[in-house]
Amino acid sequence: MNRILIVEDEDRIASFVEKGLRANGFTTTVVGDGDAAHDYALTGGFDLIVLDIGLPGRDGFTVLRQLREARVTVPVIVLTARDSVRDTVAGLEGGADDWMTKPFRFEELLARVRLRLRTAARAPEVTVLRSGELSLDLRTRRARSGTRTVDLTAREFVLLELFLRHPGQVLAREQILSHVWGYDFDPGSNIVDVYVRALRKKLGAERVETVRGMGYRLPGDAA
Repeated sequence: MNRILIVEDEDRIASFVEKGLRANGFTTTVVGDGDAAHDYALTGGFDLIVLDIGLPGRDGFTVLRQLREARVTVPVIVLTARDSVRDTVAGLEGGADDWMTKPFRFEELLARVRLRLRTAARAPEVTVLRSGELSLDLRTRRARSGTRTVDLTAREFVLLELFLRHPGQVLAREQILSHVWGYDFDPGSNIVDVYVRALRKKLGAERVETVRGMGYRLPGDAA
């Protein structure tokens, strides 16, 4: 079942889109501001994003640019009241896969969602994630650090995959908790620190950096 992130600050429109997508078999999550959209999208838990431009906090253009800079390749359909050619071009050149203006017909949005999901499904499947001398085979669930092969627990695997999908990017503890352990996990827990230490022990202390007051980061070249 495909998972869709709906980013819309108008409750009426968000509810309309969510109900329509759920009725057609999709799993949906709704957020109403750019900061939350950015954080949720970085978890890697979505197959497509429907993104408004005029948002509280970061606007849609900023969210889109930052996601593409972070190598997040999830398809993005912009759904906005902005209908100028300049905005449309800026959005598409900034990484949007499609652009729809409000008011809109849900049937057209649904068709575009299905098209983008089919296109994404045809893309070559990545089976090995790499950063420098560090790699993770998604089929065998084994990591390599230099010339060493490393066996990982299930949680360690998911945590390393998250880091490797976002090399060089600082991941907050809350983001890591939500992705690896789920949103209902105790935010006051030190479980993230425990598992980061376990990864460092297996892969090398230099593989995961601590960014004080912010979280953890896999160096861009995994030196």
